[in-house]
Amino acid sequence: MASLADLKSNFSQLIASPSISALEVEQDMSNQGVIDLLQTWFSELGFECKAQAVKDSRSKHNLVASFGSGKGGLLLAGHTDTVPFDEGRWSQDPFTLTEKDNRWYGLGTCDMKGFFALVLEALKDMPLAQFKRPLHILASADEETTMNGAKAFAQQKSIAPDYAIIGEPTSLKPVYMHKGHLTQGIRVIGKSGHSSDPAKGVNAIEIMHLVMGQLLKLKQHLADNYREEAFSVPYPTMNFGHVHGGDAANRICGCCDLHIDIRPLPGLELEILEQMVMNYLKPINDQYPGCINVAPLYPGSEPFADSRENSWSKLVAELSANAPEVVNYATEAPYISKLGCQTLVLGPGSIEQAHQPDEYLDTQYLNKTVELLKQLIYHACIK
Repeated sequence: MASLADLKSNFSQLIASPSISALEVEQDMSNQGVIDLLQTWFSELGFECKAQAVKDSRSKHNLVASFGSGKGGLLLAGHTDTVPFDEGRWSQDPFTLTEKDNRWYGLGTCDMKGFFALVLEALKDMPLAQFKRPLHILASADEETTMNGAKAFAQQKSIAPDYAIIGEPTSLKPVYMHKGHLTQGIRVIGKSGHSSDPAKGVNAIEIMHLVMGQLLKLKQHLADNYREEAFSVPYPTMNFGHVHGGDAANRICGCCDLHIDIRPLPGLELEILEQMVMNYLKPINDQYPGCINVAPLYPGSEPFADSRENSWSKLVAELSANAPEVVNYATEAPYISKLGCQTLVLGPGSIEQAHQPDEYLDTQYLNKTVELLKQLIYHACIK
């Protein structure tokens, strides 16, 4: 059983150390406080800890804590950052752990700083001297924005575990596959002028009408040619989420913007998808040279797929008493899996609480998670 007082203290310290990630400079924070806490705690347990600055970030760091060396073993991974909070919509201070109605409230309790406290608790009673294979803990930066922490870690290939668990909130159900996410801004630049003489201008809205027609053809192509029945929506989706153009009825529109969202299936890489968009827009680009600009709105996330039939999926399903499943949200799994390990997403709490005011972790998950982590570590590192 978890030591509730110690566990609550560690949760409290993690929640009290703000580590918000945002694309906007004024909201973005360093994760140094969380990294320092984790480095202290895991070092005290005898882990070798290495903190590394993450390239293309604002003073962010990854931390890798390892017990044992060599190949194989287990990687337990999580991110140290949170999303911004909606000021005025929280019932209590988001940076103070608040216990109420068998729930622990606080920004990051569920998504997902609390996971590290539960890993630490699981390790306190484990016979580390009996480890035959290494255990690694990754605490990454900027998952909520660019995923640059996980991307940088995967590129280094500094470890080679057999198995990985990413502790995102899945209600302790193993997730072996999810879609990716690509957002793009498409801007059409025309030439404004008086509406009484259309020939003297180039109407950006009219060109955007052609753009949208081509994108709808791509949308149908994706639905017709890519399919994975495991998903509730078994094909890639495309959404037109925002469109704006023009400023007055009597002016030829000189600029029009469209924002789109595409959710690719595993097997459809973002780079290929981006090229598909450009290929479908090529006829319009040829007709109106230089009028169309396409750019990402923010960094995309690759789709992810492992196997529900491999040894790790079957073991985790047995130990968690939950069948492997698929989800529609994105995680660091596609980057972690590049290490060559069998990878699953599994952690305490529900995704329904993530990114919400009054985020909480139901206390029913505390002991369940600690005991499950002990079993996973035992099978991967000791048995």
